[in-house]
Amino acid sequence: MSKSEMIQTDIGSVLTAEEIAEIDAELAHVPYKSGAAIDALKIVQANRGWVSDQCLQGIARHLDMSAEELEGVATFYNLIYRRPVGEKVILFCDSVSCWINGCDDIKDKISQTLGIDYGETTSDNSYTLLPVPCLGACDRAPVMMVGDDLVTHIDHEMVQQLFASAEQGSAE
Repeated sequence: MSKSEMIQTDIGSVLTAEEIAEIDAELAHVPYKSGAAIDALKIVQANRGWVSDQCLQGIARHLDMSAEELEGVATFYNLIYRRPVGEKVILFCDSVSCWINGCDDIKDKISQTLGIDYGETTSDNSYTLLPVPCLGACDRAPVMMVGDDLVTHIDHEMVQQLFASAEQGSAE
């Protein structure tokens, strides 16, 4: 993003003109500015991959909210990333249904294959592994999301197939 595309606010945070325009479009649909908080966070995250402290402060200022209020919204939702994440986020379900169907063993296989644990990102920045309480596919457990793709009935072989290229990359 070029400097001409950025708008510097008085608190030192930076939002692009495009991000502000998208947030303003959402404001037209809500009676109070704070009603667009989730959408504003999603807009910034879609453009940057995550929401930095500086961006959060800029969004809060634009929505006439305190940074603390907006942080509460951001941290309540597990799909708002407050730290950088890999190109694909693996949302691994650890609910009761998935646990009964062996998710702990599958999670260990993923960790071994990718060389990361929960909250970590692969060294090539391809994947970040995060736990989630439920993906709503309990009848197909164990399940996970890899990027936008729901993967069901996961087993060791499937993990090998899904992450074969990542494993080869870490072996070189």
